[in-house]
Amino acid sequence: MILLITGASHTGKTALAQRLLKKYGYPYFSIDHLKMGLIRSKNTALTPMSDDKELTNYLWPIVREIIKTVIENKQNLIIEGCYIPFDFEKDFEEDYIRHIKYRCLVMSESYIQHHYNDIKAYADTIETRLNDSDCTLESLIHDNMETLKMCRQYGVDYLLIDKNYYVDIDI
Repeated sequence: MILLITGASHTGKTALAQRLLKKYGYPYFSIDHLKMGLIRSKNTALTPMSDDKELTNYLWPIVREIIKTVIENKQNLIIEGCYIPFDFEKDFEEDYIRHIKYRCLVMSESYIQHHYNDIKAYADTIETRLNDSDCTLESLIHDNMETLKMCRQYGVDYLLIDKNYYVDIDI
């Protein structure tokens, strides 16, 4: 079984994947690690600051084939990251789709406005962010509202974080 966890930056994708690893024993794979490995090894001219669409177009074909391999080997894997397209299903035949669960984490505008300092404080819970200056109240609201719009447009499952931050997924 594959669990795809996506969402805007700072929504807790990596922290959720870590909790699910402990709860179910399913390993997880961070697309950010793949991104940085390819960038640092100079296998791409893209950078960590490259456009998300460019990064998705570069990384998704690799991740897609990892997913197929894991399913073919009857293994379990949680994959988390921002670079999972909302229309991911178009890349898989039904035999694969039935083994994939997709969840997108989205924070409401109200949640972000009331918990911005908490969001910033927990940004380093699992991974160290060397520079987090681009995480502003305005950027968080914009990115999450755009993510919510795309989830609804593509009809994919999302978890709306609205009043309190409680995110859990049953596999």
